[in-house]
Amino acid sequence: MKVGIYGQFYHTNSGIYVQQLLDILDQKGVTVIIEENFLKLIHENEEIEKTYSHFSTFEELDNSYDIFFSIGGDGTILQTITYVRDLNIPIVGINTGRLGFLASIQKEKIASSIEDIINKNYTLSERSLVAVEVDGRAIEGIENLNFALNEITVSRKNTTSMISVETYLNGEKLTSYWADGLIVSTPTGSTGYSLSCGGPVIMPNTSSFILTPIAPHNLNARPLVVPDDTIITLKVSGREKNHLISLDSRIATLPVETEITLKKAAFTIKLVVLEEDTFLTTLRKKLLWGEDKRN
Repeated sequence: MKVGIYGQFYHTNSGIYVQQLLDILDQKGVTVIIEENFLKLIHENEEIEKTYSHFSTFEELDNSYDIFFSIGGDGTILQTITYVRDLNIPIVGINTGRLGFLASIQKEKIASSIEDIINKNYTLSERSLVAVEVDGRAIEGIENLNFALNEITVSRKNTTSMISVETYLNGEKLTSYWADGLIVSTPTGSTGYSLSCGGPVIMPNTSSFILTPIAPHNLNARPLVVPDDTIITLKVSGREKNHLISLDSRIATLPVETEITLKKAAFTIKLVVLEEDTFLTTLRKKLLWGEDKRN
């Protein structure tokens, strides 16, 4: 078995869990390749006897990897997909962060979870992504990363004034949202920014997108769920010359009146799901559903 490992940060007290993961994989004879910057962080904080190979870019990965471990929180998984992209490498999230909807393996259960993964006692949850083009081309600066697992958001920049987001579905006008911005979310992202702005929770295997306005001034505007084969076209106007667009954690600036086209990405991401870590179990744990004393 060959696995990749990526992390963004080295959290306090996380060293013991990183070492535990590496020790278990070593005992099982697994070939481990670690992202270059994360390997440097490990060496800065821990003494590791074994020498590990590393990778630094998407081009250095291929489909010879069986599993890709993401160590951190959900934000780390969102960054992990910029390495995995369309290679179909299943991603395992080890949660050393906080809430962790996507990073489902808790750090205290690494040993038993890795055993299950090596023995292939898991299922794969296939997640759709949303892709973007502006004026028929990729966004300058992130040409090869024009996709998002959670959401793509347009929002105001350098102003406290609202923006207007003119919105079309398959070429037919829907409305113009007067708001701080608009979120176009995947089912995976339904438990993220969209949820914070009043959007619905959507099951991960649902073929849909969610349009969620951010602090809309037209108070009758509500989140809208549409099929994920819908072509969504947006055009932002406002008092400033530019506005922001974010793809998960990546941010760019666009001129107002730029035509933005959103559609389902041509590839999917596969997340490893252990038997006890289903989406419904995660909802109960993370959102405390069923914690009402009347239950």
